[in-house]
Amino acid sequence: MAVGCGVHQAAIYDRNGAMITPAETLMEVEWTRVLNNMSTARATIQPSGDCCQAVDNVRSWRHKLVIWRDGRMVWEGPVLGADWKYGSFEVEAGDVLAWLDRRVPHQDIKFGETDLADIAEWLIEDGFAPDDPGHSVQIIGPAGITGGRAYTKDVGQTGDHLRDLADTGIDYTAVGSRILILPEDHTTRVGSLSDADFPEGLTVSEDGAALATRWVVHGKDKVVGEAGGIHPYYGLLERVADESSILKDASAAAAARSRLRASLPAPVWIASQQATLSPDAAVDVPSLVPGWCVDVASTRTCRAVAQSLKIMAVKVTENSSGETVSVQLAPAGA
Repeated sequence: MAVGCGVHQAAIYDRNGAMITPAETLMEVEWTRVLNNMSTARATIQPSGDCCQAVDNVRSWRHKLVIWRDGRMVWEGPVLGADWKYGSFEVEAGDVLAWLDRRVPHQDIKFGETDLADIAEWLIEDGFAPDDPGHSVQIIGPAGITGGRAYTKDVGQTGDHLRDLADTGIDYTAVGSRILILPEDHTTRVGSLSDADFPEGLTVSEDGAALATRWVVHGKDKVVGEAGGIHPYYGLLERVADESSILKDASAAAAARSRLRASLPAPVWIASQQATLSPDAAVDVPSLVPGWCVDVASTRTCRAVAQSLKIMAVKVTENSSGETVSVQLAPAGA
C-alpha cells in the first residue's frame, strides 16, 4: 500500500471515555512516533458553537487527544498543554508513555537473570498499577539479554528507568495505548524505499560523537562490566556509563556489549525530516512503527546506502498545504 495523501480526524476524550469534542474543523494536525521515548502530537481546531464551549473545558492530564488517519487510529495520549486563541484552539499531547515520567516504582524489587523485556514489562505495569489511564503491553519478542536489576520504592521516575533499560538491550515504542517491547535486533520489514521515494532529497549523516570502541558500565557497589578495546581502524575511544540498577558483573558486561553494538562503527543515519515521502512510496503509513525496518537503497548522495534500516522516528503533518510524511532511519542497534 502506497503512502498516498491521508486525511486526518481528531477528537478530545475525557479519561472516563466520554468524548469532549470532535475536531469538526481541523486546521492542522501533527503526530509523531519515537523509539525509546515519548512521542508528541498537536492539533489546531477552529472552534464554533458548542465546540467552543467544549474546548473551554479541556484540561492537561485529565483529557486525551486521539488522531485517526483515513479512519485508522494512529495516535493517542494525554493533553500536556493548550492554547486558546481568537478563532483557534491548539492542543499538545504526549503518548501513553508520558504517564511513566510522572510515576515511580511502587515497591522494592530485585531481578536475577531475567530477560530485559520482562523487566521492562514489570516497570510499565508497576508504573500504571495504582492508577491506569488505559494501556496494554505487548512483548514482540524477548530481548535475548538477561541481567540482574534492582529498583527501590519511590526512587527515580519510571520513565527514566525504562530509558536506561533501553540503553542496554531492548527497544520500546507506543502505538495508541499499546506499548510495544521488542529486541534491539528486531528486523521485521514493513516496506522498501529508494531515492525515488524522497523527491526532495535526503541526508545521510554520520554521528561521530556516538562512536566508541570500548565501553565500561558500572553497576551497584563495585559491579563493573566492559566490552571492546583498541580498534584496528579507529584506535581507542572509551566511554563510561553508570547503571546503579545493575547488580551483577555479567549483567554489566551485557550492558556494555549492547552499548558497543550501538556505537561501533559510527552510526550512520538517514534523516528526511524536511522531505516528504513520495505519494507512490510503497509503505503503509500506519505501519511505520519505530523498531521495525525498511529496506533502503540510495545513491544520490556521496555516501551510498543499500541496507535494511531501523525506523527511529516518524513525523506526519497535515495542513492546508496537504500531508507530509518524514522518517528517521538508522542501522539496527544504533
